[in-house]
Amino acid sequence: MTARTRTGASRSATGPPPAAAPPPAPAAPATTSRAEPYAPLPGLGADGFPEGQVRRRAREGTAAVFPPLDGYGTTLYGAGARGDADDVLDRARIVPPVFMPERLAKLIELGREPHYADVRLDTELGGLRAPLPLFVSAFGSTEAAGRELGEAVARQAARAGLPLVIGENVVPVNGYRAAAGALSPLLGRVGAYLEGAGDLAGDVGGAVGGDVGGVVVQQSTEDADREVWNLVYSDTATQPLLATGRLAFELKVGQGAKPGLGGMTVLDAHDGLRVAEQYRVEPLLGERGRVLRSGVPGTFTEEILRQQVRLMRNNFPRARVWVKLHPGRDVARAAAVAWEAGADAVLVDGAEGGTGWAPTAFLGHVGLPLVECLRAVGRTPHCLLATGRMWEGARIVKALALGARAAGLGRAALVAADEDRDRGLLRLVESIALELRLLVSALGKYAVGDLGHEDVLLPTSPWQPPVPLVPPEQPVPPG
Repeated sequence: MTARTRTGASRSATGPPPAAAPPPAPAAPATTSRAEPYAPLPGLGADGFPEGQVRRRAREGTAAVFPPLDGYGTTLYGAGARGDADDVLDRARIVPPVFMPERLAKLIELGREPHYADVRLDTELGGLRAPLPLFVSAFGSTEAAGRELGEAVARQAARAGLPLVIGENVVPVNGYRAAAGALSPLLGRVGAYLEGAGDLAGDVGGAVGGDVGGVVVQQSTEDADREVWNLVYSDTATQPLLATGRLAFELKVGQGAKPGLGGMTVLDAHDGLRVAEQYRVEPLLGERGRVLRSGVPGTFTEEILRQQVRLMRNNFPRARVWVKLHPGRDVARAAAVAWEAGADAVLVDGAEGGTGWAPTAFLGHVGLPLVECLRAVGRTPHCLLATGRMWEGARIVKALALGARAAGLGRAALVAADEDRDRGLLRLVESIALELRLLVSALGKYAVGDLGHEDVLLPTSPWQPPVPLVPPEQPVPPG
């Protein structure tokens, strides 16, 4: 089976984008795969992100949900500054009611007063299941998610029963199969996930059965040129996922860190030469021997997106279909088009998101904040997923109340696994699970799917979503 389900397929007719020559380097090897293992990073930082708090959770787990124990009995606790003052979702308040009829209904069901431990967290997201409303967001060929750390995240995500998204450009940059029998980064993460999953049953969040988790493989324009989905779909390594309905493909329309741009990474000049036929490679970074590698964003209209989703469903009938959108001003219409075409899930990546390399102007000035994307899309019976600065229970509860089905951990997952390669992400997830139960039960509700707009007080925002476009197949009324 061959299918190039991405607008990047048109590149064969137009040729690759022009690539400026990087500084002189030795001739590139014939293969495009990297057999050598990645060296572990000396330290992983996350500027502008609550890295210290995530690392504490990775070390202490549920204890980090509370203030440090050494202050108990000697410190008086109360409200204080928390979160990012410029982030509307951080400034939003979770607002429990006084009267709680749903708590009464739970009391009658149980025959006793309900407790926070009675809250159900298990969730269906995009055709996959998880013991709590979380998944691990995509990170692709960036060096920060290199082989060792990327595989540690995959292994722990599987042990937690969480779906794992493998991001873009891993195959075009590193190859699908490495030489000398070594696993490529993409297959390495798949293998680590299957190793961590065992029978693919998660144990975080309570007994939910043995059908949780899954792997989602993202495809960008350059990935489509390498036919990544075809390779994954037909590979014996992924058959355990296909056989249990836990393989999904994610069409990347955009990303929160740099809306409207393709993926970017930094390569040495030697590796830049290897990929210069497929990417734009330029010595723009002011350091000899280091080059910027830029992918194209792909071109979308309503009809192109609609046909891409239909093609995915036709060519890969056993895989679930996800669509990832950047925080564009017409995000609500884009989500509607994807769902109408048959997408199992639409993921909206807010402007706060991102784990990879991006121009600083984009990080502070481009794209809608996640809260505005959620308000624009609104509550829907379809599966809406949200990513962007997720790391603790309160922010996740707010996103769920505004319509998301589940939230993605990106930087938080990498930082937690970097803190402890064996259990850091697991402890982070355990702390979030406890917070979710505490917060949802405080609202008088006992399933995360019961959260609603009434549970969140949002600060006033001057931005209003645009008037929805009239679908092209419907005539515009006269006058």
